[in-house]
Amino acid sequence: MSLSLGIDTGGTFTDAVLFDPDRGVVAAAKRLTTKHDLALGIGAAIDAVLQQHPAEIGFVGLSTTLATNAVVEGQGNPACLILIGYPEAALDRAGLREAIGGDPVVAVSGGHRPTGEEQAPLDLDAVRAAILRHAPAVTAFAVAGYFAVRNPAHEQAVRDLVRELTGKPVTCGHELTSGLDAPRRALTALLNARLIPLTDSLIRAVRGRLDARGIKAPLMVVKGDGSLIADRFALARPVETVLSGPAASVVGARWLTGRDDCFVSDIGGTTTDIAVLKDGRPLLNREGAQVGGWRTMVEAVEIRTFGLGGDSEVRVEPGVGLAVGPRRSVPLSLLAQQHPEMLAVLRRQAERPEGISLDGRFALRLRALDTEADTLSAPERRIWEALADGPQPLETVLTSHLLDRPLERLVARGLVILSGFTPTDAAHVLELHDGWSAEAARLGAILWTRRPAEPGWTPPADAESFARSVLERLTADSALALVEAALARDGVADPAREARGLLPRRAVAGNASAPALLHPTLTLGLPLVGIGASAATYYPEIARRLGTESVVPQHAGVTNAIGAVASGVLQTVAITITAPEEGRFRVHAPSGIRTFGSLEDAAAHAEAEAHGRAEALAREAGGQAVAVTVTRADRVVSMAGGLDMFVESTVTATAAGRPRMG
Repeated sequence: MSLSLGIDTGGTFTDAVLFDPDRGVVAAAKRLTTKHDLALGIGAAIDAVLQQHPAEIGFVGLSTTLATNAVVEGQGNPACLILIGYPEAALDRAGLREAIGGDPVVAVSGGHRPTGEEQAPLDLDAVRAAILRHAPAVTAFAVAGYFAVRNPAHEQAVRDLVRELTGKPVTCGHELTSGLDAPRRALTALLNARLIPLTDSLIRAVRGRLDARGIKAPLMVVKGDGSLIADRFALARPVETVLSGPAASVVGARWLTGRDDCFVSDIGGTTTDIAVLKDGRPLLNREGAQVGGWRTMVEAVEIRTFGLGGDSEVRVEPGVGLAVGPRRSVPLSLLAQQHPEMLAVLRRQAERPEGISLDGRFALRLRALDTEADTLSAPERRIWEALADGPQPLETVLTSHLLDRPLERLVARGLVILSGFTPTDAAHVLELHDGWSAEAARLGAILWTRRPAEPGWTPPADAESFARSVLERLTADSALALVEAALARDGVADPAREARGLLPRRAVAGNASAPALLHPTLTLGLPLVGIGASAATYYPEIARRLGTESVVPQHAGVTNAIGAVASGVLQTVAITITAPEEGRFRVHAPSGIRTFGSLEDAAAHAEAEAHGRAEALAREAGGQAVAVTVTRADRVVSMAGGLDMFVESTVTATAAGRPRMG
């Protein structure tokens, strides 16, 4: 009997499991993620499980936190956003202007009205000029038309022109969501376009390693709602894999623990992801996944993602004190393990008479350039070339303060990553972790004790004290993240602010906190299931501080890979019916708009189209034995005199199936 192969590619580790629905985990392995060449880490993890238990593979499931991490860390490939008929004010909603950042954005005339009629002709000449002008500097395009969900014609025309002129990937807003909210739809399309090259690289790496081992089984990817889609489907809609890793972790946690009602908190290298299981199913966020401060229009498991993990950057926040995250940093222990020559640099820095703020900090290339080198500014190119032979200490890279911002831009593009002290290093210092270079971790801690004092922070006396303070910060922040997640589920208006008030902060503080006469306590209303490679290190104490039961299951470190093969295929299509005038009912479908003389005729057409499209999408997504259910919700307003006025109707088709086995 063939087994399923589950793979999870995270920011730090790549995990693999061989899974049988009856026997559970047959073999498991964890290897470092190799961002410069993802295929290396993926291949190592696959080889490790197959060496433990050679088997025929019938299905491969992939979950990944790479898309989530890219959004959280503000990374992504450059993309051009083309807005059709958008008012200027729309850029200031949903954080769209901030999300665009330095990427090119082009506004052209066109777009539609809520009823689907054209509000202005599409200016194809302006579109053509914009495409040709920006194509050399971007890797993909995003297209968002005003009310395109009511009539996608203009988005489709621009999409076709981008493909004709450039052959580059292009994302249309109406392809990702049927919901109204033009700025958020544009934001979602832009994020999708930025993620396409990253997803393409990942899927090519996985497929290449599978082919090299003669594994011809179907490859599927976990979506943010926990369901599965075929690899080719994920290439077109990578934004749907935002929260893929967290969603897989919830599915895997449910399978491992059998718990129907609990908090699931997954600590990785870059992020902590918190979800709630209710009646055995993860709660979904119908408003769209929120990641890294952006509210997308991707329906996903309701997860709150925090830039808090084992590899989070340790820094000093002016006036506040020691802080952890949200940016990932390569642990010094790992850097020295992979580049032993860096130990000599750390030793030399520790022997200097006085410490400086750049001590124990390095920069290194993360991956190859995604566009031509001439798209880098002169200062960026100078830094890029300085890192050609491997990691370099920041004191030699930042020879002038004028290079600070160019370095930050390279980091934001995901081309360069910084290395410094992290909670993983603190665990090495305290002998809670011994996988990498303990000497590098200790030297890094010593360098922190020699740093100049800053407002709100005084250097500790020794390396152990500093390491304990880092783990205390991570533990307290993790507990506050759970408090925030609980308050959000309770409907509190501003859970982030409330969770970081004085009383919650005192309640989760460790015993080493300053003496106080008031010692508040908190009680989390559900058990806490902790998963992730370092879950056993942190979550028992976090649960104790929150007055709840701690559950850290066997195989907690590979839960995401288990979730990648323990799910099914699910596709949903929603079609809206409006009434532009009395006696006319308009169906707004992805294929275009049609108007009918009666609501029932319009509904019959919408139901048939939704059913057919949902079933086709489920099969395209890799499903078999697909079953479709269709529901209809009419919105009617009661008027004076007992009359009812039809406003709109939503027809929703949901297609569910099992993954297709090879």
